[in-house]
Amino acid sequence: MKYHYVWLLWSSAFLIPWLALYAAAKDHRPDMLKVSALTSLLGLTEPIFVPEYWNPPSLFELAQRTGFDIESLVFSFAIGGIGAAAYNVLGRRDLRPVGDPERHAARHRFHRLALAAPFVVFPPLYLLPWNPIYPAIAALAIGGAASVLCRPDLARGTLLGGMLFAVMYAVFMILLIVSAPGYVEQVWNLAALSGIRPGGIPLEELVFGFSFGLYWAGIYEHFTWRASGTRAM
Repeated sequence: MKYHYVWLLWSSAFLIPWLALYAAAKDHRPDMLKVSALTSLLGLTEPIFVPEYWNPPSLFELAQRTGFDIESLVFSFAIGGIGAAAYNVLGRRDLRPVGDPERHAARHRFHRLALAAPFVVFPPLYLLPWNPIYPAIAALAIGGAASVLCRPDLARGTLLGGMLFAVMYAVFMILLIVSAPGYVEQVWNLAALSGIRPGGIPLEELVFGFSFGLYWAGIYEHFTWRASGTRAM
């Protein structure tokens, strides 16, 4: 089958920056592993998007036969660790515990709700008559905003983390287009999307990359009550 291994190779390619970050930051390795392990479970949501958003040829034709595929687990594992660690690793920032006075601030009454925001808002958004990629993008963006409202100290990392991940994701999309001409046209359900494709990349993919980075950049710090700071020289 044409393009049979493209999804496998592309998803596995995200392990390259994951490994680079993992090798570069000894102190962040436990964080990356934990976040990646949890994020890999998002790969189980693939039936929501196949074939409404896209329909990639996959190993053993699993995506076509069941909606699930192995590649989505690999992809989710890799981008979870990258999204959570990129800003702190590249910015040479350390994680420190948040003090008790800050943890007991009034806005932290909504701590758990802020963390769960994407998962709370996605189901009702999904019921609206639009392609499932749009509620996914909206849910992630809402999650990022909720985290910043609860933890204003995460604002800078959230924004820059979203930008960093979006740039990296755009590069990977360009590599996909160059290495597998025609793949996007065959696999993505372009007729159901906006039709805007800067550089041949569906706009929805670029916005997804940014919104994913927004939420995931601060997820570990928010969940574990930590704050990042400039590393001492």
